[in-house]
Amino acid sequence: MSTADDRIALDLLDAHLEDLWRAAGELQRGNRAVVPEVPREPAGATADGAAAELLRWGYAELARIPRSPADVFARSAGNTLMELRRRRSPWNAAALRLLEDPYVFLATGPRRHDDWAEDVLALMHREVPDPRGWLRIDSDRTNNARHAVPAYPFEPPPAAGFRDRLHELEPAGAVTALAVMAEEWEDDRPVRSRPERDALLADARFLLDRYGPAPQFWTNARDAASDPARDFVQAGLKGTRVHGFITGEYINGIDLFEELGLIAVSGDEVGVFWSFGAY
Repeated sequence: MSTADDRIALDLLDAHLEDLWRAAGELQRGNRAVVPEVPREPAGATADGAAAELLRWGYAELARIPRSPADVFARSAGNTLMELRRRRSPWNAAALRLLEDPYVFLATGPRRHDDWAEDVLALMHREVPDPRGWLRIDSDRTNNARHAVPAYPFEPPPAAGFRDRLHELEPAGAVTALAVMAEEWEDDRPVRSRPERDALLADARFLLDRYGPAPQFWTNARDAASDPARDFVQAGLKGTRVHGFITGEYINGIDLFEELGLIAVSGDEVGVFWSFGAY
């Protein structure tokens, strides 16, 4: 298979595993769900190469996922999906090590506008794919809350209003802003006190290296206005003061009450990283 065919085949397998995982989750909660049929393994998966090897592994694991009991089904489908994503690229693996557990949004899109805020809006509205086919973390992509708030959990201003709510960060500050998103808002395990603190900072640095040698970084944290090199890890996530980008709507029993955002801008790409507090 060509590189493009490899990517399409892996994307299809990823999408199927995600659909399977969501269906298994509904069954685990006692709801009805249609379990999608296993797609046919692409003929090109018999070829040589890393992508073909990953496809063979993925389809073999897919065939072994038990369909009952429901909790085992959901756990097995989720584990297989996450492992596929880790194996697709080192960038994916770093993103999952850092941000798999907290409530976060992570997405990168193409830079198509002189005003990069337009590209950020496209990401928040899920209008563009990742240019490299790498990982997105977006648990709200299929949330029916988006019928009421299209960019949920975001309710951002128009592009012209972004600069009033953002402050520029130096690269060192951007690394700590991303690393602190490994925390939960009510976390009693702040990153600054964890034994893996340096490894989390290294993963954050690696993720931001994607955006080239001279990216711009922006955050909605108010304290960055006076301290663009702010050490968010030392300060901790809880109590961060921000300009709001999230919705105030109370939907599906969820109230969003805290946030921290980081935007990375290069000549070719725009990345959005956001942490949410909810109850």
